[in-house]
Amino acid sequence: MLERALNKISAKSESDGCLLCYNAPCTETCPNGLDPAKVIRSIRFENISGAENYAKGSELCKICKEKSCIKACLKDKIDKPVEISKLMEYAGNLNKENRSKKKIGLNTTFCGLPCENPFFLSSSVVASNYDMVAKAFEMGWAGVAFKTIGTFVPEEVSPRFATIRKEGNSFIGFKNIEQISDHTLEENLEYLRRLKRDYPTKIIIASILGQNEEEWTYLAEKMTEAGADIIECNFSCPHMTGEGLGSDVGQNPELVALYTAATRKGTHLPILAKMTPNIGNMEVPAIAAMKSGATGIAAINTIKSIMNINLDDFTSEPQVDGKSCVGGYSGKTVKPIALRFIHDMKKHPYLKETPISGMGGIETWRDAAEFLALGCTNLQVTTSIMQYGYRIIEDLIDGLSSYLGERGFSSVEEMVGMALPNLVPADHLNRHSISYPNINRDECVGCGRCYLSCYDGGHQAIEMDEASGKPKLLAKKCVGCHLCMVVCPVGAISASKRVDISQINKN
Repeated sequence: MLERALNKISAKSESDGCLLCYNAPCTETCPNGLDPAKVIRSIRFENISGAENYAKGSELCKICKEKSCIKACLKDKIDKPVEISKLMEYAGNLNKENRSKKKIGLNTTFCGLPCENPFFLSSSVVASNYDMVAKAFEMGWAGVAFKTIGTFVPEEVSPRFATIRKEGNSFIGFKNIEQISDHTLEENLEYLRRLKRDYPTKIIIASILGQNEEEWTYLAEKMTEAGADIIECNFSCPHMTGEGLGSDVGQNPELVALYTAATRKGTHLPILAKMTPNIGNMEVPAIAAMKSGATGIAAINTIKSIMNINLDDFTSEPQVDGKSCVGGYSGKTVKPIALRFIHDMKKHPYLKETPISGMGGIETWRDAAEFLALGCTNLQVTTSIMQYGYRIIEDLIDGLSSYLGERGFSSVEEMVGMALPNLVPADHLNRHSISYPNINRDECVGCGRCYLSCYDGGHQAIEMDEASGKPKLLAKKCVGCHLCMVVCPVGAISASKRVDISQINKN
């Protein structure tokens, strides 16, 4: 059988199957000294510039007879090895495309503080002690929102994580029932002191959670003394065990105002109010925070959730001695919800100039760029790090830097908020024209997915042509919903030019 070269879709699919190994054996065994692991990881995270750069010398893969990389691939222990040579060939051919090679520096300013790039660790287990944060800083992360510090050490449970998966993907949703830092206040203060001493140019955000006004003020004073650059008020943890903590505060504008003011009493530093998404209108508590002394907003924290129900024993995950509880949901699937809340705040007249540190489903540089385009000037990441490690910073930086260069931007700030004018109220949308789907019959493989979805979930505007085995559009039935386009697995359907409905009716 004739072997086919990979294309954009098949290369992404193949890279998705990689285990993303630590000390990847494909790289360790390559006789030519290449780094296929980095190439594959860059393709996986949509960093085409990085894949192209790391694939230099990939022409040697074509003549390599050893194929030691494929022999060493650990995925062979599961089903079959990754097509490493083909992925290297695909990446090597990318440099034939006529794209700008210019890279733009990612230095930004947030709450008046200079940052080497917009990427921070968010307040969570990924930022819970000195060694972890120091490693992240060494790898290129510009700052950290340290795991939430309180005056008490919570009792934790085991286990505390659960995931939701779809088809062949790694998990797309993540649930945790972890609380604030499990280190004492003095231990955490020492971590902050050491981090600021050893990494003076990195930005330290100290996340705090008090149980009353006095504690919010006291914690703010202690974080300031320890050398923090910013204080973040955790008004949004969805599963604290005490009443009046976490998201219970974030849903109550009066408490948000009270505790923000108490925090301001204890510090001169910028203050971020971290918002809960477990509310209808986030701008209400956000305004309360800003009026009471906050400098900016952090959003969103995790969403209250129940991950699943086991139909054998009717338990839920994470299962703690047969029981579970409502917990916080994060991961790639919450990104649309996070973007909606950020949009709502940036569109509000009172909040439009407010600095926002955005988070919620950032996995690739594209995700990050979307948050920037909606008005964020700083970005925080947790779940993707838990899944793939701190090393994702390489592709986040490289991908965003290359994108800015290709699009002609001279800085990160230039693209901040660029998408806001294109998001309008529903009654402002053009309802007088239609865009029909255009089916590329050469690219179509005849799987019939579009037909199934249109007939069973659309307007029965597609039929399968018996002669060709490929779909055919019935224009008189088509309403231009584009369901067919979003379900097509090979990208063979595109949008056509818009047509005025009145002209269609005349014909």
